[in-house]
Amino acid sequence: MRYVIIGASAAGINGAENLRRLDKESEIVLISEDDKVYSRCILHHYISSKRNVEELNFVDPDFFEKNKINWIKGKKVVSLSDEKKEITLSNGEIVKFDKVLIASGSSPFIPPIENLRGKKNVVGLKSLSDCEKIMELAKTSKNILVIGAGLIGIDAVVGLLHFKNNDLKINLVEMSDRLLPLQLDKRASIAYEKKLQENKVELILNSKVLKANLSEEDSDKIKSILLEGDIEIQTDLIVVATGIRPNVDFLKDSNIEVDKLGLVLNEKGETNIKDIYGAGDVSGRGPIWSKAVKESIIATSNMAGVQRVMDDFFVCKSTMNFFNIPTLSLGNMNECLNNAELKVDILEDDNGNYKKIMHKNGYIYGAIIQGDLSYSGILTQLIKADIDISKVKKPIFSIDYSDFFRIKKDLEFEF
Repeated sequence: MRYVIIGASAAGINGAENLRRLDKESEIVLISEDDKVYSRCILHHYISSKRNVEELNFVDPDFFEKNKINWIKGKKVVSLSDEKKEITLSNGEIVKFDKVLIASGSSPFIPPIENLRGKKNVVGLKSLSDCEKIMELAKTSKNILVIGAGLIGIDAVVGLLHFKNNDLKINLVEMSDRLLPLQLDKRASIAYEKKLQENKVELILNSKVLKANLSEEDSDKIKSILLEGDIEIQTDLIVVATGIRPNVDFLKDSNIEVDKLGLVLNEKGETNIKDIYGAGDVSGRGPIWSKAVKESIIATSNMAGVQRVMDDFFVCKSTMNFFNIPTLSLGNMNECLNNAELKVDILEDDNGNYKKIMHKNGYIYGAIIQGDLSYSGILTQLIKADIDISKVKKPIFSIDYSDFFRIKKDLEFEF
């Protein structure tokens, strides 16, 4: 049996490790365009020089040797034939497979704003090469604009705040009325807004980029951005953090189903083609590290003949710790905040601790915890186990693990 894994990030690496754990003898080949293993979640630490490349690595130095994985690095997959069961690489090499895990990840999405795409001072933030370009351009920049205040956008700002060019002026533009709109409400956002403002970051919320104005000296370079309200911002570097797109171009001539979001998978991580599986950002559904890891473990378990299925518990779970303010967000915040049928319970204090739970008919649909995260474990368990909190006759924020289980007359446990 030859397993092939495409991608060397969270899904690819964890999938390969799980395959080796379940199958000690079969051949495992991992292919990646990257020639290094690194965590994409902490790229901002590389920009800020808090970590070097080795410190971004999340596997042991002997990971590939120890797990007997043949790593083909620095090669891009250009096509996959499901009929021939073979993969073509950028150097023309053909790699045969019996079963394959597609964990090719995603790339930054540059929106179709006039003059924005393809310009040399416009960069996304999803890879080490993106970081290198940002750092090189930032050396000679005075004004930097970050478009998008989601997790990647805030990462970019935080990384640049600690970049060695201390004369940088950073502007952050976001269409929503708050930072991290997929994870936070306005109350939780304000905690981070204050910190950014203390660090002299100019926040421009509720605003949309209309157009990029080109430099008179160099038409491949942008000199300013025009926002709604006829606001013009001068910029030497633009970091675009407006979403991602799955890396599925190499599948265009295959029979593998891809929809508008990305690779289509079932609960076992299978595609519509036998022996071809997928995991992680390439599905375009919930692109977060924890979900990618879980999906890869489920998919590779099934590849190895161990039947497992996915649940969607981690789809909308995010944790962050910008400016030493930890926050946990659970659920689809936009849906929760716009659902008038949900009951909302809030607990907060003067020390910045904030808890908000949105629930209906005894079941939790979303929550935010900021500051003291000690309630996170209980809250996560309540949601994961789909526990009816209406059965607990005490305040929602006073629930503890002892409330989870009771012993019935027949000595069985129940909630």
